[in-house]
Amino acid sequence: MLASIARALEQRDQTFGHGDRVAALAEPVALELGWDRERIKALRRSAPLHDVGKVKVSPRLLGKSGPLTLDEVAEIRRHPTAGAQLVLPLRRFHEALPYVLFHHERWDGGGYPAGLSGRRIPIEARLLAIADAFDAMISPRPYRRALSHDHALAEVEDGAGTQFDPVAAGLFVESWADGWDTWQRAAS
Repeated sequence: MLASIARALEQRDQTFGHGDRVAALAEPVALELGWDRERIKALRRSAPLHDVGKVKVSPRLLGKSGPLTLDEVAEIRRHPTAGAQLVLPLRRFHEALPYVLFHHERWDGGGYPAGLSGRRIPIEARLLAIADAFDAMISPRPYRRALSHDHALAEVEDGAGTQFDPVAAGLFVESWADGWDTWQRAAS
């Protein structure tokens, strides 16, 4: 059910395949971090659900091409909490909670919804934040053009230690350089 909602959201906000791409982008780093097979399976099942809370966000906002007002930003920033509220009653999806609730936290504590910082952010969310941001950067949005892969990788590097977990960001960039062909397929 949640997976169907997530796919419908991708159609609504025209981010077709975003959740699956985020999972594919995060997986090589998870392997570098030594995650076992079960944890990788959980990543694959959970990553596509990370934005499920956007079901509570006005479609007008998701497709808006101009700047957002403060109230609109506040509405969008509620999607991780709304997503966690959708996931919580469904026991079989509890493994997705850290991905859903904390994927917009920042290493420096400037993220949302809880303002967690550093290692207080679950590793699942720290990893997903990088893959999510990268895929968003290389994908066209109503408010901007897609960035090149090189530009997006530079943004990940620049965000290491502020927006992103520095170790995971470094592994992401290294994994991309080491496996360009695999990553290219995952990101397209």
